[in-house]
Amino acid sequence: MNSRFATVLSVLFHPLLLPTYLFSLLLYYLPPEVFSYPPEGRRLIVLLVFILTFLLPVFGTLLMQQAGLISSITLDDRTDRRWPLLIAATCYTVLTVVFYQISFFDNLFFLIMAVITASVYATLVINQFWKISAHSIGVGGTLGILVLLHGWLPEGYLLYPVTVGCVICGAVIAARLALGAHNSKQVYTGFSLGFLLGICLWGATF
Repeated sequence: MNSRFATVLSVLFHPLLLPTYLFSLLLYYLPPEVFSYPPEGRRLIVLLVFILTFLLPVFGTLLMQQAGLISSITLDDRTDRRWPLLIAATCYTVLTVVFYQISFFDNLFFLIMAVITASVYATLVINQFWKISAHSIGVGGTLGILVLLHGWLPEGYLLYPVTVGCVICGAVIAARLALGAHNSKQVYTGFSLGFLLGICLWGATF
């Protein structure tokens, strides 16, 4: 895989974008009877997810770069990741609490965000002593959630998204290896951890 294509994949499937992709898929791909929100409600949810899981963490990271607290926005150095991960974890926690406390939101949204937030905290803790792949944790967790939801739904609505998700996971892992951002142990451990956290949603519901 050439470096340009690997970079595009790394940006397109950045961990901070995955929650927006996941909630957009659930709200707009699944049939209306699964989530009975009006169009305005669906847009509100996706916008809220995008702001709290992407815009605010990225804005905070940019401010830290401007202040000289981190050396690069790409966070190639493990020590640069500590504060951006903490900001992301805080924003994700806020969204999880919002989904829990406001009755407008489906309870499944809270459970999904709780699992995603747990993966961010796991990445933050592990990053203190080892540079695990956040990309791999992200795609692995997303795939795990999709696999679990596919098993829950009475129809095979998510069969194609799960299949595409498997391809994306392989491509993102290959991209991170091609860029030299991580070694094979870091990406495969990250994917396994993310996937296990994703399917842990089963235990949170039953």
